[in-house]
Amino acid sequence: MVKTLQKTDVVLVGVGWTGGILAAELTKKGYKVVGLERGKERKTEDFLMGHDELRYAQRFEMMQDLSKETITFRNNEKMRALPMRQYGSFLLGDGLGGSGSHWNGMTFRFLPYDFQIKTLTEERYGKNKIPQNMTIQDWGITYDELEPYFDKFEMMAGISGEENPLGGPRSNPYPTKPMLAPLPAKMFIESSKNLGLNPIMIPSANLSESYTNPDGISRAACQYCGFCEKFGCEYGAKADPVVTVIPVARQTGNLEVRTHSNVVEILHEGNKATGVRYIDTQTGEEFIQPADVVAITSYVLNNTRLLLTSKMGKPYDPKTRTGVIGKNYAYQNEGGNTAGFFDDKEFNLFAGTGALGACIDDFNGDNFDHTSLNFIHGANIAMSLTGNRPIANNSVRPGTPSWGKEFKAESLKYANRNLYIYAQGGSMPYAHHFLDLDPTYKDQFGNPLLRITFDWEEQDRKMNEFMGGQTSKIMKEMGATDLVTYSERGTYDIVPYQSTHNTGGVIMGDNPETSALNSYLQMWDFENVFVPGASAFPHNSGYNPTGTVGALSYRAAEGIDKYLKNGGSLV
Repeated sequence: MVKTLQKTDVVLVGVGWTGGILAAELTKKGYKVVGLERGKERKTEDFLMGHDELRYAQRFEMMQDLSKETITFRNNEKMRALPMRQYGSFLLGDGLGGSGSHWNGMTFRFLPYDFQIKTLTEERYGKNKIPQNMTIQDWGITYDELEPYFDKFEMMAGISGEENPLGGPRSNPYPTKPMLAPLPAKMFIESSKNLGLNPIMIPSANLSESYTNPDGISRAACQYCGFCEKFGCEYGAKADPVVTVIPVARQTGNLEVRTHSNVVEILHEGNKATGVRYIDTQTGEEFIQPADVVAITSYVLNNTRLLLTSKMGKPYDPKTRTGVIGKNYAYQNEGGNTAGFFDDKEFNLFAGTGALGACIDDFNGDNFDHTSLNFIHGANIAMSLTGNRPIANNSVRPGTPSWGKEFKAESLKYANRNLYIYAQGGSMPYAHHFLDLDPTYKDQFGNPLLRITFDWEEQDRKMNEFMGGQTSKIMKEMGATDLVTYSERGTYDIVPYQSTHNTGGVIMGDNPETSALNSYLQMWDFENVFVPGASAFPHNSGYNPTGTVGALSYRAAEGIDKYLKNGGSLV
């Protein structure tokens, strides 16, 4: 029997960055908020002395149990999609804080070009520059309109960084100074400058110094321990919803977080949602939580899946290119990377943090001329020093035997003598890349799994070739004894690990025929449903998405407040 609970102002489906920001902003205004989180409770104390690489990095302690829910994947519609049975290409977080607890902390703002990509590309290069089956579109908001929300997120999180000469204009400097630059970062910066480029330290959510944010939350500086990605931070130095926005919301007394609560359906009548149905995963009990506003604030893939299973919005059809839910799935094109091996230098590569390093944006977005190039957009090129943990790191030069005396000798020699420059490229959407419900496979509750249809395109291969030329130039200038560049791009596979930067599926725009959301992340078809997060991105940029996710979440919180006061569509 399903039990109906007392109505609340806002119900959140997931309590990570998007849910946490909405909870903090709305509870401060006096609204009652219920946060439904399918994972367990988390707090900083859970990670004390938690430097267990086997438990967290190899056995994925903080990730979703794929035996209960996963995704299916195929490269094209002619293939049969199969379930992802073990973690490979990307990681799906689980528990309070979500992916915001196990992320690295690199915090960029998307470029002004990104938000008007179709218009600006056609103005500079003509309409023929965009391939016929590439479905890029403007976001329905400009960088200048979103800038105050970027600023608010950075002030809350205490982002450590420095002015980017090739980024969008800023209303304020970063709230904390850049991270300390170790020797490899200094070499990258010097070599980039020698080549006429514009290096900066990577903007970091790992605090460079102690900081108290505008909400009064104080956090200590990073210890450079090297246990960030796939780990929770035992110091609270890494910005995480659990140590930033969620405590603020709880202190108001207006937030109730219910863990082990898996939302399986958004309930709706006409053009409004009435609440959600969820299952207590510990007891098996079912509940209905009525609400004036439903905010779908889970991970990218689940946002899309939940709307499809709830029959909300028109599903995307790749044959007719009509419909919007599942449209414009994009990933992250990480390729054109260069490894360098140094016989005359040794580094302390065991020390680091998730967002430590230096980068350039000279070849990102439209910061360079694409007239003679067979691709659009570009990549942020970086050297990051995340801390080489012993199990996952064993770099040797190409041609080295994979076992035996020579392998051991090379492993010891280059353990602290290898560096890596990578290009994190934008991912453009195509008509045949999309998300839908799998017709065969179901989760533990009997609901269809989400199916991903995606492959690399010629756009990605040409970008990788170009970026490989740039990363190799920098590594050569840095003085590597040997270097190897990885520019080839075959067929996309669900393994090995590449990036957790999935985007799209519930995209924003200025037209309900081509987008699911308006600029406040409010659904066109259901006025009291808001869907912030990277699922709203019409394409993916050459950056980590979290900074832009944070900005859009603050924008959505403002929109929900306006809706609760006035009702109706906000644009």
